[in-house]
Amino acid sequence: MNISLSDKSENRMLQNEVICKIRDFVNLRNLEFGDKLPSERIMSEKFDVKRNSIREAIKKLEFYGAVKSVAQSGTVLAIGKIGFNGMANEIVSLDAPSFKELVETRITMELKTVCLAAERRTEADLENIRKALNAFKAKMADEKDYLEEDLLFHIAIAKASKNQTMLTVMLSITPPILATYEKDTVCKGDKAISEIEKHERIYEAIKSKNIDQAKAAMEGHFFKLSEFVEKVEA
Repeated sequence: MNISLSDKSENRMLQNEVICKIRDFVNLRNLEFGDKLPSERIMSEKFDVKRNSIREAIKKLEFYGAVKSVAQSGTVLAIGKIGFNGMANEIVSLDAPSFKELVETRITMELKTVCLAAERRTEADLENIRKALNAFKAKMADEKDYLEEDLLFHIAIAKASKNQTMLTVMLSITPPILATYEKDTVCKGDKAISEIEKHERIYEAIKSKNIDQAKAAMEGHFFKLSEFVEKVEA
């Protein structure tokens, strides 16, 4: 399951409104751990909102572990009423993360995922990383926009880490980073050969299962971005 951590303001407000309605329903019916929520159709009619809005709110609650989907049962509370109230209130109070917060989170996570990838990668994982690397190199060589290929390279590494939670969070935070990424500012002065070498060092470290080298290579890759984000207001 995937949700966006940087939804547009209107969409986030609507999701929060539905979450508040679900919270109030839980309190009204005194629901506890394992109790079932009404179906999307019933909640849509009861709360007078579209089913898609109910679905998105449920996905967000599920992402944070407040509810879970059970086969042939529907959506149930994954925690008790008191815990659900607390989590729902925290979720709706969250602001959309800033560019700086997203980048800081991505860098921190990728320094961990690359270490796990070096430790846990299979030959199939390595092949996927290599293919992504070659696609990135081809775009760089043709002087074309390479951000999507770069993203796929990092996603392949995250998959090789065998940590689905980290992969899910990375898939959520990376698109909004790319949407506001100031490539010309961040990468000013970089040459294609330099960028290719950085990626190749990461790949070779994962290939040789050298965890320390993998982390050092990823730190080198993110050096300019780390410097840039330190100058950005949160």
